[in-house]
Amino acid sequence: MSLSSLTKPWEPMSYGFLDPSAKRELRRKMLKAVAVPGCQMPYASREVPMARGWGTGGLQVSLTLINPKTRVKVIDQGADDSVNAASIRRFLARVSGAPTTLDTLDADLIQSRHRIPEEKLRADQILVLQVPNPEPLRPVEPNMSIARQMHGDADYGRMWLQLYEQIVRSGRVMQGASYPSMVNGRHVMTPSPIPRWDVPKLHMAKHLTILSAGREKRIFAVPPFTRVEPLVFDDVPYRVEEHGQLTCYRSGAEGFFMNEIPQPDGSALHEISDSEYGVKHIRTAQGEPDARGETWYQNGQMEDTP
Repeated sequence: MSLSSLTKPWEPMSYGFLDPSAKRELRRKMLKAVAVPGCQMPYASREVPMARGWGTGGLQVSLTLINPKTRVKVIDQGADDSVNAASIRRFLARVSGAPTTLDTLDADLIQSRHRIPEEKLRADQILVLQVPNPEPLRPVEPNMSIARQMHGDADYGRMWLQLYEQIVRSGRVMQGASYPSMVNGRHVMTPSPIPRWDVPKLHMAKHLTILSAGREKRIFAVPPFTRVEPLVFDDVPYRVEEHGQLTCYRSGAEGFFMNEIPQPDGSALHEISDSEYGVKHIRTAQGEPDARGETWYQNGQMEDTP
């Protein structure tokens, strides 16, 4: 045995930017997260060429899972053409050689900030969600040591009290994005800053969802066919945003989550948040073959899950 046989040729960087040790750790933590759905797993978040809080957690997961044949889609607030989404997509393609796509149905790996696509994901797809604050107990217990103990004891009474106070004061639950949800009947998680509209999409879904917070150094997962149930009282049902009757002024799509665009005269226009689905809707209206996939919502109503 010689020293030369134990070394590798010099390379400017490892494949996929992260070094093999970092990828091994992330894979181990992802496996643990899948084994205990909704439970936060700590990991040594590495430095990547992006500021903390702009998707470093999701980027590290994507860099670990990607290979030269993985078709990657990156969205930000539902849009493929935002600065953050375009920068991450370009970086992933540059360091891995993987092809990129804007089509949800064509993607193998989808990294997202704040939204889940309107089209249903398949069992062979992976959704990576960027999470700025992974701790659902932080609003009611700022001491993280005590919060960890509360998770271990499944002590979520303070969260129920917080929701009850919102109902008493405002007549309804005011929690919007990051709605606390019980995963597999055991751990409460905050499902990224996705709107209430998207939370039911995680319940008994066919795809694997991995949520990662790079700044907080926490990773957790929702495996396929796992129960994800928003915290609600029996007599106060869970309500999503009332977007079912809104129409996209660009594509004419109805019954989906919309962005509100204020106008100078005080009125507002609405545009579908999932930009690529809106593009598909326009192309279909222009006579092209219908490339739209099955959606989670029909006319603003969530389909019954198994």
